[in-house]
Amino acid sequence: MLTSYHNHTRHSDASGTVRENAVAAQRESLDELGISDHLALHPGGVQLKWSMSEAHLPDYVADVLRFRESLKPRVRLGIEADYFPETVERLRALLARHPFDFVLGSVHYADDFQIDQGTQSWKTLTAEGREARWEVYWRRVAEMAQSRVFDIASHLDLPKRFGYRDSEEAPPGALKALDAIAEAGMAMELNASGWFHLVQEPYPSLGLLREARRRGIPVLVNADSHRPEHVARGLERGRALVREAGYTEVVRFEGRKRFPIPL
Repeated sequence: MLTSYHNHTRHSDASGTVRENAVAAQRESLDELGISDHLALHPGGVQLKWSMSEAHLPDYVADVLRFRESLKPRVRLGIEADYFPETVERLRALLARHPFDFVLGSVHYADDFQIDQGTQSWKTLTAEGREARWEVYWRRVAEMAQSRVFDIASHLDLPKRFGYRDSEEAPPGALKALDAIAEAGMAMELNASGWFHLVQEPYPSLGLLREARRRGIPVLVNADSHRPEHVARGLERGRALVREAGYTEVVRFEGRKRFPIPL
């Protein structure tokens, strides 16, 4: 069974419609396609250009649900929701109003620093400044898990996107974050999009993936597509990597419940 749950549409920052993504997924022989557009409740009240607005959420949900039963492959209603400590309780209440199959939890901000904004924002930092951003990032990931709002930890170690890696492959902050994910009973994704970014490595690294396996954290492999033709990009390579890390199964979601799939 082949799934890809992390895929974006015009509802946030991508180019395709739900139907166009489903047609592409059928062409790629996917069994389940997750739609998971961005929702970020910025604590400053800023409407981020890559996120749908809170007011748009019902329209998004209705659009995905229109296709959930009528298309092949099976369309799953998901969302990629950002964790901010100041707005997480508002997010919890908002998500509870809708019949999501899964909720991806992401951290794109280390306090006021957007970690995936561009190379220049990292380049201008000192080495100490970069290390500090990494430390805040891992702390926020741990807090995200501890909130119990999310089902799947999304693109762990994302700050390496532009090549500015953490000082260690498995720093204490990352291990604490993985401990929190395991304790919360969350799954995590192997996000294949990193192979097509400057870093040319998936999120997370193989080392962190092995640490996740040691903690019994379930995994699924996602493309993180922003164009319909990319819904299956990197999936087979990702499945091979999770096998290398010691996994014998991945997971799928329905109604925010998790089900195993043998690799």
